[in-house]
Amino acid sequence: MTPEVSEIEAIEGRYERRRVRGCDNRYSPIDPYVMMSDQEKDRALVRTLRAHGLTRNISDRTLLEIGCGGGSNLLRFLRLGFSPKNVVGNDLLPDRIRAARLNLPPSIRLRLGDATSLEFTDETFDVVCLFTVFSSILDDQFQQRLAAKAWSLVKPDGGVLWYDFIYDNPSNADVRGVPIRRLRELFPNEKMHVQRVTLAPPIGRLTTPWWSGSYSLLNQLPMLRSHVLVWISKND
Repeated sequence: MTPEVSEIEAIEGRYERRRVRGCDNRYSPIDPYVMMSDQEKDRALVRTLRAHGLTRNISDRTLLEIGCGGGSNLLRFLRLGFSPKNVVGNDLLPDRIRAARLNLPPSIRLRLGDATSLEFTDETFDVVCLFTVFSSILDDQFQQRLAAKAWSLVKPDGGVLWYDFIYDNPSNADVRGVPIRRLRELFPNEKMHVQRVTLAPPIGRLTTPWWSGSYSLLNQLPMLRSHVLVWISKND
């Protein structure tokens, strides 16, 4: 068994353990904490798209999401103006691709399998999205291969749009935080525009159900924000 195959099987096992534990239920869009963090993420995405000229002719922009899950992020990009015919979703897990197919317009193309083997021509996409993907990959070499593949698919005037958490979770050995220094190792010498976002889940899940305003109040402290939204640009 090659190291790459071993890591893919390990990733599948990590997601299966999450499913058995019922972790997916924690991400319901009607959960008060999830709702507040999603709204914050939407605002940060709009700032990023505007800052880098992607809102001009947005319906003509091409977008790939690696690790698209059931399609919730892709729906977010459709709301922001991307056209379904220019959007592609990829995921390693068949059940997630099936869910995405049910949730998304039929003109969105979906690709099942290991993203490092995606058969697209280099420099195909204006935006390649990696949202909470690398924190579930614990093999450094596999991370590096996937980063290289994602970068190869970005157009010269496009970029990688990254969202992930930066701290380790001591109660969950199936994930690992991806600090900025690691991100710079994965995409060396590239320009990064970083926004620190998302009230740390242990705090937000505890406080937001009692008072929704606590999210905005506590999120004023940067040290309590656990994730980063990063635009990694090829043209800056």
